[in-house]
Amino acid sequence: MKKVMLIFGTRPEAIKMCPLVHVLENHPAFRTVVCVTGQHRQMLDQILDCFQVTPQYDLCIMQQKQTLFDVTVNILLNIRAILETEQPDVVLVHGDTSTAFVTSLACFYLRIPVGHVEAGLRTYNLHSPFPEEFNRQAVDLIAKFYFAPTDRSRQNLIREGKPEKSIFVTGNTVIDALATTVRADYSHPEIEWAKGGRLILLTAHRRENLGLPMRHMFTAIRRVVDETPDVKLIYPMHMNPSVRETARRCFTGQDRIHMIEPMDVLDFHNVMARAYLIMTDSGGIQEEAPSLGKPVLVMRDTTERPEGLEAGTLRLVGTGEQPIYEAVMELLQNPDKYHEMEGATNPYGDGHASERIAEILETQL
Repeated sequence: MKKVMLIFGTRPEAIKMCPLVHVLENHPAFRTVVCVTGQHRQMLDQILDCFQVTPQYDLCIMQQKQTLFDVTVNILLNIRAILETEQPDVVLVHGDTSTAFVTSLACFYLRIPVGHVEAGLRTYNLHSPFPEEFNRQAVDLIAKFYFAPTDRSRQNLIREGKPEKSIFVTGNTVIDALATTVRADYSHPEIEWAKGGRLILLTAHRRENLGLPMRHMFTAIRRVVDETPDVKLIYPMHMNPSVRETARRCFTGQDRIHMIEPMDVLDFHNVMARAYLIMTDSGGIQEEAPSLGKPVLVMRDTTERPEGLEAGTLRLVGTGEQPIYEAVMELLQNPDKYHEMEGATNPYGDGHASERIAEILETQL
């Protein structure tokens, strides 16, 4: 029996790794160990509770006003003893977080193989998104197994010289998660409040958007709501105090905008399923929303998920006030444009990525 260790630390990682935890725990070929770093705390715990995943280890690194230096140093110092004690046959990390990068670095120092779930995403701009683009490229320098969500991700890895025999196209595990969370009969106070109007769901937290870009984003959104009486907007606010301050400054006083605390994954996925459109600067939502048939306006200048752009489910709108305003109003006022995005094909998988990863590990370890 091979020992597989999964290490993650943020809310988005947890959403995508918990389905894989369950598949591996129920597989007779593996002994599964879960370690969380606590890079996010409250938001991470919500996901663990929702998926009923209990980690064997919790580094609890989160601190007030933590910097990238704090996160990096604290994970590196605390993960060593756990890895040396457990001696896993492979460590699975996810995506592009500091947890994924630092864990991979520690595994490299200890000569423990790394499997990268969601490998091969690229913008090829180290500053966009920051620091995520560096993190994912660095993990892929170290990894032994590459679980690419799409063929484009696979081609990125091949172009960089990664061994083809180690690259596997699996789909994205976030689609696996949606299969268990979205329910036709789900009820929530925010869903009830939004009935009778067109609901926009907003997420915004990207580090490079803090400050003026975020003010432009939120100002554009406020204009849209002010001018469109049947539009309601829900914004589950990120925990970052700077994000919250900007949101309150721009949105306070508009009763058709609800600024709420972060939602657990069940609530969030079900609100997303009932939204008219999604506005985000996030990464994972660019995969989640298209699988639910929701148009997504991405408030960034680059995306590591070009498959969605090509399929027509996503549109890059940047961070300027006027371009964002015009893009939203076009979808609200032009049914043909809206239905064109709504009906596009989801390129991110069929909900069986976790099973594929388990099958691959069974043959490769």
